[in-house]
Amino acid sequence: MRVQSGGEPFLFKGGRVGCLLVHGFPGAPQEMRWLGEYLQQQGYSVLGIRLFGHATDPSELLRVQARDWLSGIEDGYNYLQGICSQIFIIGFSLGGVLSAIFTQKRQLSGLVLMAVPYKLPSLAHYLRPTLPVLKYVWRYRRPKEPSDWFDKEAERINLHYPVQPVHAIGQIHDLMQALPEALKVICIPTLVIEAQEDRSAAAHHGTYVFESVSSDDKAHIKIKGSGHSLARDSQRELVFRHINDFVQRVSKAS
Repeated sequence: MRVQSGGEPFLFKGGRVGCLLVHGFPGAPQEMRWLGEYLQQQGYSVLGIRLFGHATDPSELLRVQARDWLSGIEDGYNYLQGICSQIFIIGFSLGGVLSAIFTQKRQLSGLVLMAVPYKLPSLAHYLRPTLPVLKYVWRYRRPKEPSDWFDKEAERINLHYPVQPVHAIGQIHDLMQALPEALKVICIPTLVIEAQEDRSAAAHHGTYVFESVSSDDKAHIKIKGSGHSLARDSQRELVFRHINDFVQRVSKAS
C-alpha cells in the first residue's frame, strides 16, 4: 500500500554512533524527523523507521500484530548495526513501549523514552477480552479528547490517522501488559522525558516508567509548555538538547 507523503522512513548517515527513532500510534516517522535532522547535525547516524500499518491507510492496522511492530525495530537495529559501533533507541509514546520491550532482545548503548504511557485507561482493559468479536462491529475509534498541542502550526501539519483501529488498540493493550516487567530488566543507561501537560500519557506515567527502570544510570526530565508530541511541539529544541546531551555523555563513556 502506498505510503503517504511525509510518512516515509528516513536515514541520515553520520558517525559510528547510531540513533534508531521509533514513532508513536497512530502517527508516522514524521513525528521524529525534526529530531533526526538535529541529531545528524550533531554527527550521529540516524534511522527513523515506519511501524507497520502507519502512514498508509488505517485499514492496514486492522490486521496488525504486535510482533510486526517489534520486527520493524529489529530490522532497523540490524541495519544500524552494520554501520555503527553504538546504537541508541529513542522511542516516542507507543514507540517507547516497543523500544523498552525490544531492549531485552539486543545489546544497546542507551535508551530514550519520550511520553511513554505506563498503562491504558481501565476501559481498554475491560474491553480487551471482547475485541476479537467487537472489532467486526466497531472497527475504528474516533478520538474526542481535546488537543494538548502548544504549537498549533506544528499540530496542523502533523501526519497521523484521524481514527484509531480498535484491533490495533488491543495489540497495544497486550504490549502495555508486558511493559512493567520489561522496564524492570532494563540495565542500560536510560533517559525518560515527559511532558507535564500531556493529556495522552499523564505526567505521573513518566514517574512510574522512570521508577520501574532498574538501571543505575537513569535520568528523568520533566518538560513544561509541551503536549504529548514532545519531538514536534513548542519545547522540541529543549527536548533535542536533552537527548543529545544524554547520547553524547553515554557514547563517550563507553
